[in-house]
Amino acid sequence: MIKITLKDGSQKEYPNPISIIDLAADLSEGLARVACVGMVNGEIKDLRYVISEDSDVNILTFQDEEGKKAFRHTASHILALAVKRLFPDTKLAIGPAIDDGFYYDFDREGSFTYEDLEKLEGEMKKIVKEDLKLERFELPRAEAIKLMEGINEPYKVELINDLPEDAVISFYKMGEFTDLCAGPHLMSTKYVKAFKLTHTAGAYWRGSEKNKMLSRIYGTAYTKKADLDAHLERLEEAKKRDHNRLGREMGYFTTSEIIGQGLPLLTGKGSKVLQILQRFVEDEEESRGYIITKTPFMAKSDLYKISGHWSHYKDGMFVLGDEASDDEIFALRPMTCPFQFAIYNSEQHSYRELPIKYAETSTLFRNEASGEMHGLIRVRQFTLADGHIICTPEQVEEEFKEAVDLIKYVMKAIGIHNDITYRFSKWDPSNPDKYIDNPAAWESAERKMKTILDHLDIAYKEAIGEAAFYGPKLDVQFKNVHGKEDTIITIQLDFALAERFNMTYVDKDGEKKRPFIIHRSSIGCYERTLAMLIEKYAGALPTWMAPVQAKILPISEKYHDYCAKVAKDMKRRGIRVEVDYRAEKIGYKIRQGRMEKHPYLLIIGEKEVENNEVAVRSRKNGDEGAVSLDSFIERITSEIDSLATE
Repeated sequence: MIKITLKDGSQKEYPNPISIIDLAADLSEGLARVACVGMVNGEIKDLRYVISEDSDVNILTFQDEEGKKAFRHTASHILALAVKRLFPDTKLAIGPAIDDGFYYDFDREGSFTYEDLEKLEGEMKKIVKEDLKLERFELPRAEAIKLMEGINEPYKVELINDLPEDAVISFYKMGEFTDLCAGPHLMSTKYVKAFKLTHTAGAYWRGSEKNKMLSRIYGTAYTKKADLDAHLERLEEAKKRDHNRLGREMGYFTTSEIIGQGLPLLTGKGSKVLQILQRFVEDEEESRGYIITKTPFMAKSDLYKISGHWSHYKDGMFVLGDEASDDEIFALRPMTCPFQFAIYNSEQHSYRELPIKYAETSTLFRNEASGEMHGLIRVRQFTLADGHIICTPEQVEEEFKEAVDLIKYVMKAIGIHNDITYRFSKWDPSNPDKYIDNPAAWESAERKMKTILDHLDIAYKEAIGEAAFYGPKLDVQFKNVHGKEDTIITIQLDFALAERFNMTYVDKDGEKKRPFIIHRSSIGCYERTLAMLIEKYAGALPTWMAPVQAKILPISEKYHDYCAKVAKDMKRRGIRVEVDYRAEKIGYKIRQGRMEKHPYLLIIGEKEVENNEVAVRSRKNGDEGAVSLDSFIERITSEIDSLATE
């Protein structure tokens, strides 16, 4: 008898091996209809998988993350079949499920148009109605290659050739369509009824700009039309908030082809927001004991060879000079740490001085691939609120907690504290070339960090292979409006660089000891933070960080002198204010001011001049009527000083 333990702890016994789908049907016909995949002894398995020994089994539906992936992966195969039917010369690349949907990459002459997507959706509906069964089979490597060569699928042949020698090479057949695929998939196409192809984009094969540019079709799929409609509404809202569109429309930044990709130009408004945030962060860091530094934008390769960046990160750096012919090779800095370590090493330190905390608003340079760059989120030159804490081993936990506390404070001030998550990023022992090769030190550092994180009592998930090359880190994660998760801030435990740079301090016993290093940021990359804020607030930034906090709108030129006086009084109190002196009707000025999303519009007419008042229109409450100038100044300065975000 085969004993199967279900999620609720109950058990079922069967005299013979049984597939997951048959188990689901035995439990409930309703469950069998909505089952997507199974989890057997902690591993995700296809519904066709046969259970032949005692096992723990959990049957997953679309409500489970792995169930959604299988459902949407099946939708990607339906799309691929539709493409092959309508555009038979198209070559297939890859088509995985992703967050909120799926995509498939194709190689064909020309790109897909909006009309093509409509035709493909129609063909996909036909395929769903055909109730095509998805049948899994395996082949030896030679036969697998022969099969894919026979149907002229060169990308699939390349993928097979790159599989490990002992890999199981599996395929799924769906009607006349066969695809190389590990699965899992649904049993039939008939279950995928609510789907939408959303947009197309270019994508390099295997993500490398050295390879051919393919045509990627994105889509999404749900079990119910109502859920699909709700998702499409969220997509429309995301488009409205997308910083790459809204930030340009509102005049925060622009780009220029002759300057280059990943090199955004911040305008007056965007630069002002970054200046506000920078001053806020630098003042807060100083109050917490940080010493400000200013270090060079470049250094000789010697520095990066000591730190390890030359061997682990050189491809991501901008190198100046030719190693074959130049005596001195320089590189633009991708980080600040070795520069601040040089400052530390410029004099001998005692344990009484530690911790020493350096902070710098640093311009950094990273050679991002052209296909990876996006607006202000991922760029080649950026500004980081960087910092390093040099401390004794006994001080590590307290200083790590202080770094987390600073991050929490800053995140609350800018209003995204409820939108962030934490990730404990660890090394991957199976990929030693990516990291400093010291397994014992890695294990020790990761144990130490886990202890600290558990004491902090914060919810976090673990990620293998996401550590820095010199130590584990805590990543602060944030999702943009499209659902893509980015790391915005990190705190890293460094067990290696103090030794590489021969950093020491004199301990209580008079002996020289190695300090411990914590790498940290407080607000992360300022450009990326601006992008997040534009999306979070749909361009309507909180008053304290808005580039223009109040705009004064005279009804006619007769009131220009009073408007100038109001502006002068407000500027004296540190309020950022502009006056619209244009000879336009007041209704037009108000509409434009609302579109620019200023926190306050102050309308000035005869009554306001006579009574030393301003007529207030706030972004939150609309028309609030006339109030004295002094009372409005007190109100807005109080709002600014409190760092209010609502």
